[in-house]
Amino acid sequence: MQAPELQVKNPDTNEPILLENYKGKALLLTFWVSWCPDSMRDLPNKEQLYKAMETNQLDLLMINVTGREGEQDAGINYYKENHFTAPLGLDTGTKTYDSYRCMSVPTTFLLDKNHNIVASFNDKAPFQEILGSLSRVL
Repeated sequence: MQAPELQVKNPDTNEPILLENYKGKALLLTFWVSWCPDSMRDLPNKEQLYKAMETNQLDLLMINVTGREGEQDAGINYYKENHFTAPLGLDTGTKTYDSYRCMSVPTTFLLDKNHNIVASFNDKAPFQEILGSLSRVL
């Protein structure tokens, strides 16, 4: 299934982040919020993966679901306070979250280089399972 278009922006530049920015690359998308214990467990794992990756065939994008945050800049503040460096996108409310039919946070999607959804993982998926799926797109 073809992935829906992203409706997120770069918090530093306010520029839109589009799927076409990742043309020819696989993409690991994770939807998260700052108040969620499962997101708090997941984000450091994704950060470690991002820092350890030595491939130009896969990108990561961490999407903060701003429409599910209690305060306006809660997600950005959480990201900065924890010194995360993986690319961050801010959802337009819950538009992208809803278009991907997410039911919980964190929710992770693995897209192949043609941006078809190859796998999805809900908030209870072990990180090892997500890592194991990467071989399907690399």
